[in-house]
Amino acid sequence: MSQHTIAVFGEALVDDFITEQVVGGAPFNVARNLAAFGVATLMVTRIGADKNGALLRQEFQRFGMSEAALQVDEREATGRVVVERDAGGHRFIILPDQAYDYVEAAPALKALADAQPDVIYFGTMAQRHQQSRTTLRAMLEASKAQRYLDLNVREGQVTERIAHESLKLADIVKVNEDELQDLFKWYTHTQPGTGAADSPAMRDACLVLMRTFGLRGLIVTLGARGAMYFEADGTVTANHECHAPAHIVDTVGAGDAFSAVFLFGQSQGWPLAVTLARANAFAGAICGISGAVPADIGFYTAWIKSWGAAS
Repeated sequence: MSQHTIAVFGEALVDDFITEQVVGGAPFNVARNLAAFGVATLMVTRIGADKNGALLRQEFQRFGMSEAALQVDEREATGRVVVERDAGGHRFIILPDQAYDYVEAAPALKALADAQPDVIYFGTMAQRHQQSRTTLRAMLEASKAQRYLDLNVREGQVTERIAHESLKLADIVKVNEDELQDLFKWYTHTQPGTGAADSPAMRDACLVLMRTFGLRGLIVTLGARGAMYFEADGTVTANHECHAPAHIVDTVGAGDAFSAVFLFGQSQGWPLAVTLARANAFAGAICGISGAVPADIGFYTAWIKSWGAAS
């Protein structure tokens, strides 16, 4: 469907619930959604030569994704997050020194040069180790592609310095309300609330952030209250339609679903307001299923048909 290529850099991993292993990682969730929408997707990541790595490869095959930028590490294990269930919900133990921490530059740059993507999506967790961080910077320097940052502030994994460097590298940044408050705390002299989406104080603080980092766009997702897109000239486009399903199974992957549809909409030339509405709707639908991406790829068919019919 799309003639554009989107490169996605970052972690592909397994959430280990002990009794079951679920493939995840925010960048890999985005990449799988994009591939299901028909976008040529270059997933730049590194896995181990192990059982979990085989699970990830199966997902590449299931979604028909190119393995041109998939690296295999003979020493480090495939990324794994141990998920412990307790009375209060879930506790996530993000293990150090995983294969995705060691993405090598040379093969990544070769795959990038061959693919010539229009957009490079990147997050922050895969930048926790210098090796992968250096590779990402080399990729960004080598490409004229638009840079889309999905900021993910995780305590103990993402430092303020990595967030700062990433913001300086980005063209468009997506944050949720909690992450936006972190940015306000770090980089503005005010800390307005985000409860009132049309708050002048929030708008002004967002524009300060954009000027500070030279951003072209700032996306703020508001959960069931929709999303807003701030442009450098002060223009704000919002969609506040609620698309929460009748029964919310979990919210895992909703933000990744939003990013995928936003990037897909850009590649298709959708108007911004339409893109936000469709991204919100699809993210809401993901909250109605278990996990970050559908078990059945047929899930995507109705969405692609409805978008095609409406355009």
